[in-house]
Amino acid sequence: MTDRSARDDLGDVDVEAEVARRVRELLVAHDPASAEPLDFLRARFDAGLAWVHFPAGLGGLGAPRSAQGAVDAALAAAGAPDNDPRQIGIGLGMAAPTILRYGTDEQKSRFLGPLWTGEEVWCQLFSEPGAGSDLAGLRTRAVREESSGDWIVDGQKVWTSSAHNARWAILIARTDPAVPKHQGITYFVCDMTDPGVDVRPLRQITGEAEFNEVFLTGVRIPDAHRLGAVGDGWRVAQATLMNERVAIGGGGGSLPRESGMIGTVAATWRNRPELRTPELHDRLLGLWVESEVARLSAERVRQQMAAGAPGPEGSGLKLAFARLNQRISGLEVELLGEQGLRYGDWTMARPSRVDFYGRDAGYRYLRAKGNSIEGGTSEVLRNIVAERVLGLPAEPRTDKDVAWKDLPR
Repeated sequence: MTDRSARDDLGDVDVEAEVARRVRELLVAHDPASAEPLDFLRARFDAGLAWVHFPAGLGGLGAPRSAQGAVDAALAAAGAPDNDPRQIGIGLGMAAPTILRYGTDEQKSRFLGPLWTGEEVWCQLFSEPGAGSDLAGLRTRAVREESSGDWIVDGQKVWTSSAHNARWAILIARTDPAVPKHQGITYFVCDMTDPGVDVRPLRQITGEAEFNEVFLTGVRIPDAHRLGAVGDGWRVAQATLMNERVAIGGGGGSLPRESGMIGTVAATWRNRPELRTPELHDRLLGLWVESEVARLSAERVRQQMAAGAPGPEGSGLKLAFARLNQRISGLEVELLGEQGLRYGDWTMARPSRVDFYGRDAGYRYLRAKGNSIEGGTSEVLRNIVAERVLGLPAEPRTDKDVAWKDLPR
């Protein structure tokens, strides 16, 4: 990639005109009809058209987030190649905003480019056996080696999507067991190719092993791969989780009407009149309205994000997404009758992406069951919405001020 430091933020110029000019220049210099996809993506990043709201030199122009839609539409109309959020969604939706907010200049320069182009896949080493909903209770330890300053990590992580394809992972580990559990955590970037990283498949109800368990044995992480201050990992992790919930619940960008699952079922309804019944019509109509409310709410949250980092409202988006996906996939199976009960292939596979809408109804029905667990369980998200959005009293906690090492297990 080119010298990104030479590019300046847009400042007070006409943002719309300047962004359009840069799109035209990119398309002239790198004709989508002949350019290699990876070369085009690298050039797009260097032109500041990857994330226009990121700073200049880091894939952006320092422009308003709202300008991204015009960039994406113009490049799509020109037939330009794009990255694949289904394969690199963890990097795009979780790692990138966290690195931008808490990373050093060296970390931003090293990681953001290949993350956006898809050259390097990321995964998330957060959840553990016994520390899923209570993530702050995690046991994975990171101990600093006095001679080198490196951190030696030992522990086990679970439900790690894309770990079998990932080069890098965002990782939280306990670095001080003598303080309360939220205070003794530190956030790292882990090289998944390093010795001591063992990735094992977890086969799920669809038959595939889309996610994994990861064992960490004496994994050495240089201090240069620490994000944020020592012991401040919980605060950094919260930024990751809030971005994750917006990415899952809001689709990661502006979406047209009838996007996602409701569009699939609505298309079946229109194209297969022989399947229709009055009862299913009423249910479909109700879910269509709820989906549209969720879509517009997601757009509103994205507009609010333009002024800062995502807040707890993203938990509500993710909660609605899980509930709707499960109800709509159930309706689809009922609508299709016997056809909806069929499932094409139980072969054990380790996919590189989640192809939710390119599969049959049986797959969608089974896969949607995980939506209320991944990215924060629905039970935990209801607590977040109740306490941080609605201002209701918090549930009583007896472990907040107790050293982690003294907590019963």
